[in-house]
Amino acid sequence: MPVAAGDKVTIGQPAPDFTLTLVDGTKITRDQLRGQVVILNFWATWCVPCRAELPTLDTYYAMRKDAGLRVFAVTTEDSLQPYQLKTLFKVMHISPVRKIKGPYDTIGNAVPTNIIIGRDGRIRYAKAAAFDLDSLNAILVPLLREPMPAN
Repeated sequence: MPVAAGDKVTIGQPAPDFTLTLVDGTKITRDQLRGQVVILNFWATWCVPCRAELPTLDTYYAMRKDAGLRVFAVTTEDSLQPYQLKTLFKVMHISPVRKIKGPYDTIGNAVPTNIIIGRDGRIRYAKAAAFDLDSLNAILVPLLREPMPAN
């Protein structure tokens, strides 16, 4: 069932539509990610917990992407300009996002904020807190074990 653009991000509900614009200009929609476990990580360059979390997310993604995991780092507006982050993301595996269109664009007042969308397209986690390896495993291992949804 489609979600109206004015809907909010609510755990257990279908993820509202979004379009990610990556730093390289590529656009990715929610529907293109169906069947994958998706992390939208809102972070800022000035945020100390974010700087510790980002390498952990990147390593986790590199190890689990074959299981259907996608991770997107959404840089908040008060961070460095995208061109200034190219060196950082050149060595990382996760996709850097320049802009997100949808009700998610108001998220990020508290960073880091992480939203996880399950294979079924529902919001499974939404919280302003940094992940460590234990919390990533506790949340993601069960989600990555879920079967792909039927069309």
